[in-house]
Amino acid sequence: MAPALTEMAPEPPHLLSGQAVSKAVFPDGLKTSGQHAPIYSRLRPYSDFPKEITGPTVWQAEDYKNNRERWTHVFSDEEIAELGAAADDFISAGTPLTGMSKEHFPLPRLQSFFGAVRNELVNGKGFILFKGIPVREWGLHKCAVAYMGLGSYFGYFVSQNGKGHVLGHVKDLGEDASRPDKVRIYRTNAKQYFHTDGTDLVGLLCIAKALEGGESDIASTHNIFNTLQREHPDVAELMCKPCWYFDRKGEVGQGQDPWYRSSIFIMEHDPEGNPRVWSKFDPMNVVSLARFSEGPDAKIPPLSDAQKRALKIFDETCQRLALHMILDPGDIQLLSNMQVYHARTTYKDYPLGSIDEEGRERVRRHLMRLWLAVPEGEGGWKTPFHDSDNRKRGGIQVDDMAPVCPLDAE
Repeated sequence: MAPALTEMAPEPPHLLSGQAVSKAVFPDGLKTSGQHAPIYSRLRPYSDFPKEITGPTVWQAEDYKNNRERWTHVFSDEEIAELGAAADDFISAGTPLTGMSKEHFPLPRLQSFFGAVRNELVNGKGFILFKGIPVREWGLHKCAVAYMGLGSYFGYFVSQNGKGHVLGHVKDLGEDASRPDKVRIYRTNAKQYFHTDGTDLVGLLCIAKALEGGESDIASTHNIFNTLQREHPDVAELMCKPCWYFDRKGEVGQGQDPWYRSSIFIMEHDPEGNPRVWSKFDPMNVVSLARFSEGPDAKIPPLSDAQKRALKIFDETCQRLALHMILDPGDIQLLSNMQVYHARTTYKDYPLGSIDEEGRERVRRHLMRLWLAVPEGEGGWKTPFHDSDNRKRGGIQVDDMAPVCPLDAE
């Protein structure tokens, strides 16, 4: 029998901020919180949602399509030198990558600039593209150190999968994209539909691009919400209801169900303020639950016709309103999952053994990924989840799996 929509959320099996963890396992003294159901009593009904959202988080693709200078920063030679020197010093000190922090990666020139960018990510349009990291010159190790050092100025690293990867790798490993119940799509070359990742900010450092495709599309969550309110208010309402089940893809800790239930559009838990609308949603984690929703032993309800229609209209709306961008080697794309959806086109890698214009063997498309948490107490959005003020809120944590930073996909 499917769980009742009014039932209370179980106590989350994670350590809240302030509780001690073993630094032998978690070098920075912090443990990723993980995937959780919301506190259902803190979810707001559709009638409380605004009919229209205004402000800097609502943007049109036309605002930026021909104005790249409004969302792109090319690192200067001096800024690259500062990042490179900090990376060299970190490597020389012998600190593990999993112990990376601002204190271990001082950036006196870039610090104030990164603070302003962080505010724009969290409270403004929600995206930026950095350019100019010398990925070929530095190699994977130094790139990873510089990238994570940069990332530490924006949030706390959280685990991205059941293996504890806090440095992730978006790369085609030949896994079967037709099995979304078992496969994470970032490990394939398949299209990724518009979605958010499981934490506040996501970063992608392009190490190598594909022969064809693999291009990025982003859309303002608040523009999508407004458009659905105007054109398909029934879809908007349905997406505000906690009647959606999300697949944990087998990355499940002790005592957890293999799914959790929530809504797609959510309002901040800010009873005395001006709560904002945000979104937590990956359609691939919604359509992959047939093993639990079909047959005589079904545990959860199957997707209704109305939900299937909503998914179709949602993706069509995102595609129509998206800003397209192409990441080149050395680019870093930073996005806020709270108010920006992102997607990826399918892609084709260069043939093995092919040579580039400089006589070097080409490598397969490779993006290093960071998931960065911004807790409520440090300016993050006020979520109706147990871990809202956990410094490593969100992410994916399976029991006491230790964080790791592989330098390539595995």
